[in-house]
Amino acid sequence: MGSVIIGSGRALPARIVTNDELSEIVDTTDEWIVPRTGIHTRHVAIEETCTDLGAQAALRALGLDEGGWQREAEAIDAASLDMIICPTLTADTHFPSEAARIRERIGATNAVCYDMSCACSGCVYGLSTADLIMAGAAFARQEAARTGTPLRCNDVRRVLVVAAERLSKLVDWEERATCILFGDGAGAVVLEWRDEAETGAAGADAPGILSSYMENTDDVDRTLWCDSAFASRKVPFAADGTTAAGASATATPRLAASDAESDPYMRMAGQAVFKFATSAMMRCTEEALTRAGLTTDDVTLFTPHQANERIIRYAAKKMGLPMERFQVIIDHVGNVSGASALIALNEALCEGKLQPGDIACMTAFGGGLTAGSCVIRI
Repeated sequence: MGSVIIGSGRALPARIVTNDELSEIVDTTDEWIVPRTGIHTRHVAIEETCTDLGAQAALRALGLDEGGWQREAEAIDAASLDMIICPTLTADTHFPSEAARIRERIGATNAVCYDMSCACSGCVYGLSTADLIMAGAAFARQEAARTGTPLRCNDVRRVLVVAAERLSKLVDWEERATCILFGDGAGAVVLEWRDEAETGAAGADAPGILSSYMENTDDVDRTLWCDSAFASRKVPFAADGTTAAGASATATPRLAASDAESDPYMRMAGQAVFKFATSAMMRCTEEALTRAGLTTDDVTLFTPHQANERIIRYAAKKMGLPMERFQVIIDHVGNVSGASALIALNEALCEGKLQPGDIACMTAFGGGLTAGSCVIRI
């Protein structure tokens, strides 16, 4: 039994921003950006919200809008979804969750929803979590049938994982080191729990998530960091115990500030990120493949997080693999955080680079510091 990808979709904002356009607002050039990052253009959401992007990617993954990929010819009913997991850093609202907003937009009336904050590793964390939840539900169904007792948890058989980001809202557009890297967009997959009879294949040939691996490293040096927008908001309680209500009518209420003023923008230590990312990419890939009983020779295509083309090239060289084995999309979308690898997976599926029976390896790394990898038989 396993979690099988039955649909995949992506969505990108209409506005494309070139490197030459960036050179008009920061001290940079196309000739400086491309060799260092591999990025030529990125999409920036002007009119689109995070919900717009996530819903469009979801509808395409369901086959309810053109541009997606489905395992079977027929579209997937949104009402058949049992859960929606949305990895995001830029939800349109603190609550309801972005997942809940997407649920409403696509008509997933039976789905339980929540968001996930794990930065650029959201693709792997989302897929792995969905797989674990469905595996747990499958075990609970078996136990309920064996003992003749009620199911002790939600019966989760279909999960939509949709990562949606508007990183343009977190970028300091006056800081060259970060504003050149990031873009907006969304990627989605629909996972369904199937047994061997339902997949039409047995044992080692059955499609599904074959293995996963996740890890966290303490970011004590603030390698990748973005303060909460409300971290430095003040509350009406002073350190001496007085409150605004206890002050005179003419006095200005004393508000207790947080320990430090928050920085509303994303900050990154480039060299430290490169070192962490290349190490994590190789380590997580190896661990996930080992858990699946496979090697890099068994992988049809790697669909990694798209942080920087140099990171992908460095890791490929260290693993002794040609770049043709990697789906690279950063040149036209930039770094879209947790959506990047899901967008790469969708492009590979739509372009026919991955066919049923092929092996894909998705690896990601990001703020937290988070990292992980999962191995998928299409």
